[in-house]
Amino acid sequence: MATVLSGKSVVVTGAANGIGLSTARRFVQAGASVMMADIDEDKLEREVETLESEGYDGQAQFFHGDLREKLTRTNLVAATVDAFEDIHVLVNAAWLIASGDPLNPKEDQFDEIMQQNVTANLRMSQIVAKRMIEYAEEETPSPSDRCILNISSIYAQRSMPEFMSFSVASAAVNQLTRCMATTLAKHGIRANCVALGGVFGDSLGIAMPEVDDLKDAIRDVTPLGQADGYRDAAHTAVFLASPGSRFTTGQILTVDGGRELIDPLDAAVELSGDQ
Repeated sequence: MATVLSGKSVVVTGAANGIGLSTARRFVQAGASVMMADIDEDKLEREVETLESEGYDGQAQFFHGDLREKLTRTNLVAATVDAFEDIHVLVNAAWLIASGDPLNPKEDQFDEIMQQNVTANLRMSQIVAKRMIEYAEEETPSPSDRCILNISSIYAQRSMPEFMSFSVASAAVNQLTRCMATTLAKHGIRANCVALGGVFGDSLGIAMPEVDDLKDAIRDVTPLGQADGYRDAAHTAVFLASPGSRFTTGQILTVDGGRELIDPLDAAVELSGDQ
């Protein structure tokens, strides 16, 4: 599988940390050329240097900027085309998770989370999709594998009130994925989504500072008994971008270690520490 994506060019947003970084690294390992995009320039530069030291010289480049800004998104696409001449895959992995009071407009963080997790990713998908369509129309006899991958959460289906804004945004990303898949299908372009759960990361730790040993708490309420699902999600993303999933589109593929199998109230109680 090491070269399953050789010759493909990929844009990964949120690539300086967490799921974005894990996914970018996995795409490089699978043979793709990857533009790693994030607002954290120093971290991006270090990660690209690390990949080069591991023998992936020239396969990864980086672009820094705030992807909530239209000009930044346009420049990212232009930089990727300049570097790799094409865009085969977009992975929208820039997301924000935060808790808040669902009854307090000043503390629910709804606007911020929706802008980052939904609006910015939608706008990025739109600009990349148009470029993909242009390339697809030039290909003979049929377009090669091109796809857009989104990241959401199992909390699109589950309810923890303090994460209301994040849950609503995740549900919106799922529906965005389905709509984009339907719209792009006639061009031979696919859209799918990886829904995460049972995964510990820095952003979740910041969002739930009141929970002691949060990583252990997540592991305890995850049937497969681990909380390091970023790498598993990255493998799933590579699969969804590969020829092996050529007939798969509009799907929300859950990677959560079995969290959806247990009672959501019990999981919420255990994570919050309430007994």
